[in-house]
This record gives sequence, structure tokens and C-alpha cells, in this order.
Amino acid sequence: QVQLAESGGGLMQAGGSLRLSCAVSGRTAAETVVGWFRQAPGKEREFVSGISRSGQTFYAGSVKGRFTISRENTKTIVSLQMSSLKPDDTAVYYCASSPRTAFFATSDYVTNQKSYVAWGQGTQVTVSP
Repeated sequence: QVQLAESGGGLMQAGGSLRLSCAVSGRTAAETVVGWFRQAPGKEREFVSGISRSGQTFYAGSVKGRFTISRENTKTIVSLQMSSLKPDDTAVYYCASSPRTAFFATSDYVTNQKSYVAWGQGTQVTVSP
């Protein structure tokens, strides 16, 4: 059974940086597609970024060029480096794991919440103006 735990959230001023980590257990992060999603108050949960087994990376348009997803050498951690933060980035951030074992993944698959079966509890990110 795959379990995920996010950490690294907090309060940051606009323009600052934060690094979120997703610890994967029960399966290595290298054996699955891992995605990051976020949910702002009063809004639906949305895709932020994802990484396939092969290392393909995917980003939402709103974070492309500012956020970077990576898999740590330990293969049990997937990180999301967030830079040039904006107040609109304020949300609870979740990481999720899909059961897909294929080496490559499509954008349609990685960005779809229904592709994921295991979710972490979330970590709050608050960006002040």
C-alpha cells in the first residue's frame, strides 16, 4: 500500500521560495507517476506538476517557469521547488501517486486527478502580498 506525506509548507512573502517534499513509502517514487495538486479556499483542486517514471515533467501553465519538480536520489522523495511565489499560489498542496507502471506517461494522464489512487494529507502554503 502506497502512502505519501507532504512537508515544507509555510508562510512566505510574494517573490520568495519554498520547497515542498513528498515522502513516498510502500513503493519507491521511481516506480510510479507522482503528481502535485493544490486546492485554494473556495476553489476546486487543480493540477500543479507531475513526474513520470522516465523523468518526464509536466507543469500547469500558471506555474511553468517558476516551479520545478524533481525526484531525489533516494528515489523515495519527490520535491517541488517553488520560486517567485505569488499570493495566487496560496493553497493546500497535495502529492499523489498513480498505479501506472509504464515508463512514459501522457500529459492527459498526469494532469488528470482520476489517474491517482493514493494521496497525502496536504501541506498549507500561504503567500502574503
